[in-house]
Amino acid sequence: MKLSLSIFLAFAAAACSSDSDASSRRPGGKFRVCATTGMVADLARVIGADRVEVDALMGPGVDPHLFKASAGDVDRLRRADLILYSGLNLEGKMGDLFVQLKGQRHVAAATEGIPPEKLLEPPELSGHYDPHVWFDVGLWAETAPAVARALAAVDPAHAADFDARAAAYRDELERLDAEVRAAVATIPKERRVLVTSHDAFRYFGRAYDMEVTGLQGISTVSEAGVRDVQRVVDLVVARGIKAIFVETSVNDAMIQKVRQAVGERGHEVRLGGRLYSDAMGDHPPEDTYPGMVRANVRQIVEALK
Repeated sequence: MKLSLSIFLAFAAAACSSDSDASSRRPGGKFRVCATTGMVADLARVIGADRVEVDALMGPGVDPHLFKASAGDVDRLRRADLILYSGLNLEGKMGDLFVQLKGQRHVAAATEGIPPEKLLEPPELSGHYDPHVWFDVGLWAETAPAVARALAAVDPAHAADFDARAAAYRDELERLDAEVRAAVATIPKERRVLVTSHDAFRYFGRAYDMEVTGLQGISTVSEAGVRDVQRVVDLVVARGIKAIFVETSVNDAMIQKVRQAVGERGHEVRLGGRLYSDAMGDHPPEDTYPGMVRANVRQIVEALK
């Protein structure tokens, strides 16, 4: 019989109580950071630099909306000195786990420092914010100070170093934001329509002046149905859209159905590429946040321009 989540967490907390923060320190004084997504792990690596050993819980192609922590994952989390997660309910199924582990380890959300007025609050989320903030590079840059604070809570002696690297990385991302803006501007205005597997690109659309629509909702927990397929097919045919996009962390079966249905209506649409949405790539440079962003923008511009 499977243990309930609360019982399992109780065992995990009990096991954790026998550990000390010092026991998890690595040679050279490094401390362990366990980050949920690749994007958050990348922040920790850049800002923590040689002070941290970073473990990304969710690898390339993993959908955080559907991720369920295994016993091994809980063990990885409880052995960390710092647990960093994206927040805004992106890791929905893990929310209770973070609450339980807060009493045992430092736990922080990368997005906790973003002002609420800068977040999107779609009506279909019933009072919750859209968690896909990394698609607005300028907005994602605002997570750097929160990560620096979280690192300093574990290693206060190096707080100034974390702050300095966070400031430098924020400047780098602001330059990347301008680069993305210039690239998207080369797409004729009438062609700036981005159709993807799920509705993750609203921040991208707002920041870079693109109309975006997803086959599935903001969370992939809700599956696309016949009406969703018909809605996207109607849009593609009516607007004469030439390319639609699949995502590395979302099954492409339904977007392929859209493509087939569009063809049956006498309009040809091609796959513009496979975008990194909720997970980064598995090889350089797409295994870093800036590399992921540039790869996405390159595919979007080439397909729509």
